[in-house]
Amino acid sequence: MPTYVDPQACNACAGVDRGPLCVYICPNDLMVLDPGSLKGLNQEPELCSECYACVKLCPQGAIHVRGYADFVPLGGVVQPSYVHGEIQWDVTFRDGRKEQFRFPVRTTPAGSANAHAGLPEPDMRLLRTPTLFGEPGNLEVSAVPTPKI
Repeated sequence: MPTYVDPQACNACAGVDRGPLCVYICPNDLMVLDPGSLKGLNQEPELCSECYACVKLCPQGAIHVRGYADFVPLGGVVQPSYVHGEIQWDVTFRDGRKEQFRFPVRTTPAGSANAHAGLPEPDMRLLRTPTLFGEPGNLEVSAVPTPKI
């Protein structure tokens, strides 16, 4: 279900130094600043990997999804949104019934992740060896085997 930006709800993340957060977070660089409206825009929705990072980060809730015909047939609507650390799916069926589903996410606020927290300082002596960071400890071996050439 590719995403699209509702231009009526989008304010281009006014007050955020980076500009639209959807542009900042999109791993496929599909979200861009529309030069005409100066708002977020998914420039190639058919290439969207549906990670919903933009949905989780959008402070205005302006990111919507297009439902697939086999999933949301004949007038049904599905909309994900980020609510209290969870992705909430609001589903409106074509007969008018409404359901909500919530799934927890494991993301941190933008800019707060520290990928190296809790890791030891790298051993620079291993730089020119076949040993990768964290080995041999992560492999639970005393030494990494060295290929014989």
